[in-house]
Amino acid sequence: MAGKKRPIASAPRRTTRASTSRNAPADIYREMLENVDVQATASTETAEPPRKRRRPGERTAPARTPTKPKTTVQQPPTTAELEDDDEDEDVQFEDVGIPAPKMQTIYRDSDEEEDEGEEDDDEEQLQFEDIDFSFPELNLGTETKEEKPQEIQLDLSKRAEASEAAKRAVNRRKPINRSEKERRIDIHKTHLLCLLSHVAQRNRWCNDSEVQRTLRRSMLNKDLRKYLTPGPDLTQFGQTNSLKTGLEKLETIFRTKYEVTERGLRRALWADKEEHLKEYRLPDDVETPMERSDFREAAASLKGSRDVGAQLYCALLRSAGVEARLVCSLQPLSFASGGPTMSKPPKKQRLSLEEQYAKRPKYDTSFDSPGVKAASPAASAIRRRIGHPNATAFNMPPVTAPIAPVPSSGPPKKIRECPFPVYWVEVLDVGHQKWQPVDPLVTVSFWKPKVLEPPASERDNCMTYVVGFEADGTAKDVTRRYAKAYNAKTRKMRIESVAANGERWWKKALKAYKRGFETDLDQIENNELNATESREPMPRNVADFKDHPIYALQRHLRRHEVLIPGANTAGTIGAGSKGPLERIYRRKDVRVARTKEKWYRMGREVLPNEIPVKFLPKRAKRGTGLFGSDEEGEENEEDAAGTPIFTEEQTVLFKPPPIVDGVIPKNRFGNLDVYVPTMIPEGGAYVAHEFGAQAAFTLGIDYAPALTGFQFKGRKGTAVLHGAVIAAEHEEAVRAVIEGLQDQEAEFERERRTREVLRMWKKLMMNLRIRQRIWANVDEDDEREREAAIEQPQEVVSPDVDDEVGELSSGDEVLAGGFVIDEDADYGPGGF
Repeated sequence: MAGKKRPIASAPRRTTRASTSRNAPADIYREMLENVDVQATASTETAEPPRKRRRPGERTAPARTPTKPKTTVQQPPTTAELEDDDEDEDVQFEDVGIPAPKMQTIYRDSDEEEDEGEEDDDEEQLQFEDIDFSFPELNLGTETKEEKPQEIQLDLSKRAEASEAAKRAVNRRKPINRSEKERRIDIHKTHLLCLLSHVAQRNRWCNDSEVQRTLRRSMLNKDLRKYLTPGPDLTQFGQTNSLKTGLEKLETIFRTKYEVTERGLRRALWADKEEHLKEYRLPDDVETPMERSDFREAAASLKGSRDVGAQLYCALLRSAGVEARLVCSLQPLSFASGGPTMSKPPKKQRLSLEEQYAKRPKYDTSFDSPGVKAASPAASAIRRRIGHPNATAFNMPPVTAPIAPVPSSGPPKKIRECPFPVYWVEVLDVGHQKWQPVDPLVTVSFWKPKVLEPPASERDNCMTYVVGFEADGTAKDVTRRYAKAYNAKTRKMRIESVAANGERWWKKALKAYKRGFETDLDQIENNELNATESREPMPRNVADFKDHPIYALQRHLRRHEVLIPGANTAGTIGAGSKGPLERIYRRKDVRVARTKEKWYRMGREVLPNEIPVKFLPKRAKRGTGLFGSDEEGEENEEDAAGTPIFTEEQTVLFKPPPIVDGVIPKNRFGNLDVYVPTMIPEGGAYVAHEFGAQAAFTLGIDYAPALTGFQFKGRKGTAVLHGAVIAAEHEEAVRAVIEGLQDQEAEFERERRTREVLRMWKKLMMNLRIRQRIWANVDEDDEREREAAIEQPQEVVSPDVDDEVGELSSGDEVLAGGFVIDEDADYGPGGF
């Protein structure tokens, strides 16, 4: 805009130290804004619309007077403000003004930090890729053709196919979002902890002396005890064979005497809708909640669920002197969206009129003899409604309720359950120092761990966590002993695969049930479980290779994962019979690659002249400025190849420049990046305290605020400054000043609390004095009556009290509100 700028008058301003240089750009910017405001106002006044034609009889509007722009004039500082500055200089460690560091902001360019969480969202958005957003073609021509009548053909044979397709579309389950998945993970963890506590309680009941005495008296004898506890004089094979023989005989006795009358623990399922969960009812034959007394009754009667039977069998073996574990396959709620769901409640069927009439009670229509007593007036009134004039003359015979038939003592109702157990027992084979499974009720097997795992299609049983509890209360995760494909299938349904700290959380959950040391038997068992996991065969389908801890396919690698150069293949697999063969690699040959900025935030820097192992494609950004579209196009053309990433082998530890003569090296924002301890410069010290920068500024030494990370909100991250970096020789002095600042802060807090307490006491004393002056000329009896009236406002005040109040308020010395001025009283500075 050409032309001279309009001068704007401004008042003299107060200058402080280092304020002139700081406020100069702000003053210039303010003058520019005021200048633009004035010119914009002038332009709007000059550009007036053309006047309309005046109608006859219409008055002309008065002319508008131009308005002048308002200018703000700053007042010079008062003397009180100057005196306050002089007083502040005399106070030590008070109102120290620290120069505010420049705010540092970072933007994510490669999105590699969000890839792990967003990959699931990308998979969820795949279902919307089939939507066609194109507009239908519109015939905008002016010519219209006459439409001829067309023949319509109805094909009713495809009606069934269309209905089935509609049902499949309706029953298709939508994938869960991230918030729902996090909620399910929390519920999964809570359910696991509850199930662990439940099994630990049942394990303690197995050690009950009364339960063991009852079972030992009814099932054990001397010969059976001798088989179950072989002596050390036998060979290794002899001890194992004797234990097997004793278990076979005891299993036959227990299975013959024990009767299954209830349904045990089942797999927990999610409901599709909340209405299904509200209308859900437990089966009639489900196991009832038990206490220790109920468990003792079950030991005496030998009746209950399969779970109680396995627990009683464990107590029986422990009573015989056998080291036995109570093993449970926990059935928690799954955190994934796939899998079976809770069955829908059955719909209530409406009965037809014939069925409703058939269910009505039948009465005898024959009339009574003359000797029968007359009906009651209520019955005659009912019969009068029939309509016949002589209907009340007949006597209806009394109807008796039919006698309920006595239930016949037939065979008990069979309990239908999963053919795989939830509870079983592990017995220690002393000869081989190995734990062996025993299932006396469901599979009737022992020494066969692989027959206890249910298939993936089983609805009521899913083996994900198998925990064994010993007699002393210690627990151990033995899932790898029973799962046939632990790494390929079972591990994906556990908390270790879905959460970053899932493995650590599961170990922490089991820590409450572990002993403080490992025995030789524990070490032998750990080696056995590790060997079983390493002997697991390679998966046979492509889906099982995803997130496999040993093998990997190139199609399953994440955005920031690459293979090392020259990685050897472990085999090939094809997707189907006609699919191409894909190479299988070892998981140890997969490396994590990151950008230069990410490696720098981890305390490493990329070596010069390194070739990126991969380029990440950049996502298109929306232009937010005035020329956003042009800027976006230039950025995409410049970074068409994508964001380069590097592996750890291409980086070295970052070494910042050392501190020379107490001068701290800073970045362009006046800070120092300290993401990891190795980024502290040589000869410096990091003071991780909120008063670190203030203490260094008070001492007058050079320092740099420490930038320890970024707090991201979406794609934009704000710098987090905590502590300060100083020279090593000044560390002791800075920490001493920090202690003084802490004491000063505590003193300020005490003073604030003291002022608050004094204010409350002053308010209390003022209220007491007001009350004393109000009741000064009132008798004690009247005072009690008025206090009672105040405490009970629903009661009506007596007229005598009202008269006295009126007399008091009629005097000349009484102010509004009932306050009496006492001329002889000595009022203080507060007025009372």
